[in-house]
Amino acid sequence: MRILLVEDENELAHWVTRALGQGGFVIEHVADGLLADARLQAEEYDAVVLDLRLPGKDGLSVLRAMRARDDRTPVLILTAQDTLDERVRGLNLGADDYLAKPFAIAELEARLLALIRRSRGRAHPRLQCGTLVFDGETRSFTLDGAPLPLTPRESTLLGALLARSGQPLTKAQLLDKVFSLDADVSPDAIEVLVYRLRKKLAGHGVTIVTLRGFGYLLEAEAA
Repeated sequence: MRILLVEDENELAHWVTRALGQGGFVIEHVADGLLADARLQAEEYDAVVLDLRLPGKDGLSVLRAMRARDDRTPVLILTAQDTLDERVRGLNLGADDYLAKPFAIAELEARLLALIRRSRGRAHPRLQCGTLVFDGETRSFTLDGAPLPLTPRESTLLGALLARSGQPLTKAQLLDKVFSLDADVSPDAIEVLVYRLRKKLAGHGVTIVTLRGFGYLLEAEAA
């Protein structure tokens, strides 16, 4: 999935590019609205992550120009301006979603996947590993058919592992997905969340395995 990231904060852009790249996205980054406009006219993308305050040409003008030429690429507006007026203006101009800074990379990833699925006609995925099931429509987990109560961070971490079921994710990758860029947390926070999830999954045929040097992976236990 090819994403155009239009963001002039270099540290944030680097973090998003690295973290989304770990999730299988191919990210092209530009830091200027005029450059973004040129790239969008020259190339095709699965989605655009668009900041509003940009040099050269502001984000809303980039969006307006896209829709004026009937470019229907899904656009997620990413900005620190979380006011009602700004949200309404962006949505009225044709934005598909809106995410305020600071944010967790897992939420950005989930929103992008939802936008891309909707644009391709597939709105609600269902993911499964053994008796663990994630319903994309309700964004909830069940285990052996019963609702699985999770905190928001437990849900984010488990969702990341389930989306990559059978493939390991490093502690750093999970940290990027669960916590926002400005969160002052230790990598040990992931170990605490994994410990809690293991207790909730115990006895149901699904486990989180630690692979030394590779990270954590979710797998169904052999019958």
